[in-house]
Amino acid sequence: MRRGRDKAAREVASFQQAPYKQKSNPFQPMSIFSEDEIESIHEASLKVLSDTGIDIQSPRAVEILKREGAMIGGDGKRVTFDPEFIMEKITTTPSEFTLHGRHKDRHVHVGGSFIVNTMVSSAPNVSDLDRGRILGNFEDYSNLIRLGESLNTVHALGGYPVEPCDVDVRIRHLHAVSAATRLCTKPLFGYAIGSERMLDAIEIVRIGRGIDEETLLREPSITTVVNANSPLVYDKALLEGAIEMAERNQPVIYTPFTLAGAMAPITIAGALVQQNAEALAGLAFHQCVKPGAPAMYGSFTSNVDMRSGSPAFGTPEYTQATIASGQLARKYKIPLRASNANASNAPDEQSVYESQMSLWACLLGQVNFILHGHGWIEGGLCASYEKVILDAEMSQMMEAFLEPAKVNKDTLGVDAIAEVGPASHFFAAKQTMERYETEHYSSMLSDWRNFESWRDSGAVTTTQRANKIWKQLLTDYQEPTLESAIEAELSCFVEKRISEGGAPPL
Repeated sequence: MRRGRDKAAREVASFQQAPYKQKSNPFQPMSIFSEDEIESIHEASLKVLSDTGIDIQSPRAVEILKREGAMIGGDGKRVTFDPEFIMEKITTTPSEFTLHGRHKDRHVHVGGSFIVNTMVSSAPNVSDLDRGRILGNFEDYSNLIRLGESLNTVHALGGYPVEPCDVDVRIRHLHAVSAATRLCTKPLFGYAIGSERMLDAIEIVRIGRGIDEETLLREPSITTVVNANSPLVYDKALLEGAIEMAERNQPVIYTPFTLAGAMAPITIAGALVQQNAEALAGLAFHQCVKPGAPAMYGSFTSNVDMRSGSPAFGTPEYTQATIASGQLARKYKIPLRASNANASNAPDEQSVYESQMSLWACLLGQVNFILHGHGWIEGGLCASYEKVILDAEMSQMMEAFLEPAKVNKDTLGVDAIAEVGPASHFFAAKQTMERYETEHYSSMLSDWRNFESWRDSGAVTTTQRANKIWKQLLTDYQEPTLESAIEAELSCFVEKRISEGGAPPL
């Protein structure tokens, strides 16, 4: 038994992470549609906005749009937009900005060719190989935050990795965001579920960074997502939160929830028309609140299984829609968000090949912000510990792929070929010996041994190795302690807001 434990410990200790570094994409983005076809989608989106319009369920948001010149229907909710209004408003959206973490080396650049990868978010359930699938809770929420802090392929949080359902909903955001502030130095997230929750999250992040309100206005430090209730509705709570973010110069990701055949037309082109219309309406609204406030174009177009009605992700349709969304976002010069999505019910082969499709779409489409980057399964209904590690491995491979291969006199290998000659090998060649530690990809999970060696060592699968790795990361995790004055201010604010009852249920 002792020998078996020692062997398992050595296997876990041998996993390797690449150093933490935000990557930029050096390759030209792929195009799915021609420029004329993208223009057709753009024009059709503007027609939807001018002829059909969007239901805006927040009276406060309607007043802002009315003030800026949008057309309000007789019911006080249906808003239509002139094409010139939309195009004028979105031009003040920054094409790039910096998102700030607790430490300078955790700030990330959003836009251009840069990539920000995140943890899974908003899952109601959590799973691992030991316990199976259980309801989300605060302990697992905190542990997944710790993993996000520990993994070098994670650059920011994109939401609650799992919903802490054992915490009262009125004060859940106070416990969740303050815990993330203590446990993670990377840029944080708050949910735009009404003004109170959003304002609390913004204040917690400000306190955690140790900055004043003027600095916060200059330095975006927290993100949120505002989903359209597709088709063609923005609800009151999310817009109220978005207003608080925009007024304080914090970025909102406006993301339609367009599943072709269910909440959008069944064709990819039609679903993209609706996605684009809803995204443009949100982005224009953001600039109506505060011109120049950062925002992102959110893409989430996929399809459903027409036999069951269940969402499908990581499909060819999802990949096409994501790459096309990149073409649209670049047309408007606005940073793009997409997702590492899959619909598998377990961290299995399906979850990996669907995530690979999603990740390649993000790279080929030059996505700037990858939500749900680590741990998503079940179409977003579950956060998997093992899938966090599987995704970290895939992301690490993608990051290595983004490093350009060098072609020069030293790398062409003519001298090495001459040294080895015919019918020999390069293991002991001078060039190999000088470079063998730096010229190959170091894997966290891959087991590159022959079958007999793998079998004799215990025949551990990739998912089983992932199980050991996330446990080791949690064992090794060290909390990034806050300064005592910041900790005191944070505790005082959270306790005060809890004593006041938190935020009202919606």
